[in-house]
Amino acid sequence: MKITLPTRRVAPGALATVLALTSVAACAQAPAGQRAERMQTELRKRFSAADTNVDGQLTREEARTKMPRVFENFDAIDTARKGTVTLADIEAYAMRQRGARQASK
Repeated sequence: MKITLPTRRVAPGALATVLALTSVAACAQAPAGQRAERMQTELRKRFSAADTNVDGQLTREEARTKMPRVFENFDAIDTARKGTVTLADIEAYAMRQRGARQASK
């Protein structure tokens, strides 16, 4: 015995609209953690590329070409005034900046 279900025609434009809206909604609801993880991965990659002597620290010169924002804010990031910044120093600076932006809203 063959069962036949009634079919309904859907306009191709309507289907495309539904798919687009679903996609936009999924992106808008993506967890903030995923975005943060992507940003963290990118930061690590850029830090490694800038750390030419692979000592886990960036000098002002190392930051100049590969991490220009770090170079521009080097003194604010290097709170210990040791002449180098680590990935943890950069992350701490970014968190301070984020907190300051949120406080000013």
